[in-house]
Amino acid sequence: MINIFRTHNRRLEEIRTPEPGCWINAVDPTEDELNWLIKEFPFTEEYLHDPLDIDEKARAERDEDVLFTLIKIPHFQGKKDEAPFVTIPLGVIMNNEYIVTIAKEENVIIQEFENNRVKNLNTAKHYRFLLLILLKTATKYLMHLREINKTVDQIEDDLQYSMRNQDIFNLLKYQKVLIYYTTALKSNELMMARLNRLQLIRTYEEDEELFQDVMTEFQQAIEMTNIANNILMQMTTAYASIINNNMNKIIKTLTLITIVLYVPTLIASFFGMNVQIPGQHNPNAFSLILGVSLVLSAVILIVFLRRRWF
Repeated sequence: MINIFRTHNRRLEEIRTPEPGCWINAVDPTEDELNWLIKEFPFTEEYLHDPLDIDEKARAERDEDVLFTLIKIPHFQGKKDEAPFVTIPLGVIMNNEYIVTIAKEENVIIQEFENNRVKNLNTAKHYRFLLLILLKTATKYLMHLREINKTVDQIEDDLQYSMRNQDIFNLLKYQKVLIYYTTALKSNELMMARLNRLQLIRTYEEDEELFQDVMTEFQQAIEMTNIANNILMQMTTAYASIINNNMNKIIKTLTLITIVLYVPTLIASFFGMNVQIPGQHNPNAFSLILGVSLVLSAVILIVFLRRRWF
């Protein structure tokens, strides 16, 4: 699907045909749509295909008057059995007249732009447009990391009394997410360093300040991801031991109950035999046998408690 936009009176409006200063957004384009893009715009063909490869790394390239930037953006997929957050590539291609974004899936970054939720947006200012995409990307990383931290805290509360492996698997899913994010953020950091060396998007003072803000946000996201990843790795190991310890406590409790109940059962088994048994004619035999059984069970329980076997 391809949509074409341009800003008018500080708002983004959709137009039918491309014109200088517009923004063309392509999401999971068909072969016909890719061929149209290749025909209409003087871009290298691989610039249009690389963002559709989910495994592509972030990078920045310049070919004459064309700047190609591939950004790894956070993406919520919401699958229960898999990592809830992943990263996908977003390609940004620009020259002096047009700016094209291309991605394999609908994503929250582009939706923020399409819904006019980005301040100071102007499709004619291409480098500013790219910086705003980068800033929004860094912001979404930070938002997702905060959500992950909250979810992990909830799992941590459940794990204190848990005996299920599923709770550990939930932690492992978020650890997988943090690995995705760590790899993507480092890749984006190298891409930002490349843009910095090109000295293309720092022509104006406002763009210089915005670029520094983007760098700061990405650095914060990298630090948060590293901290969260280290904590989660330690938590996974610790709570695996806690689950094992909780299971051992239950086994100890059941073993104690079995031993304590075994004595009355054994005595009852002896006195249930169809043979001559001492005291069988005593009218108080049942009470005596029951009392002896309870006393022996109590003695065993006291011994266990004093020796701290339970």
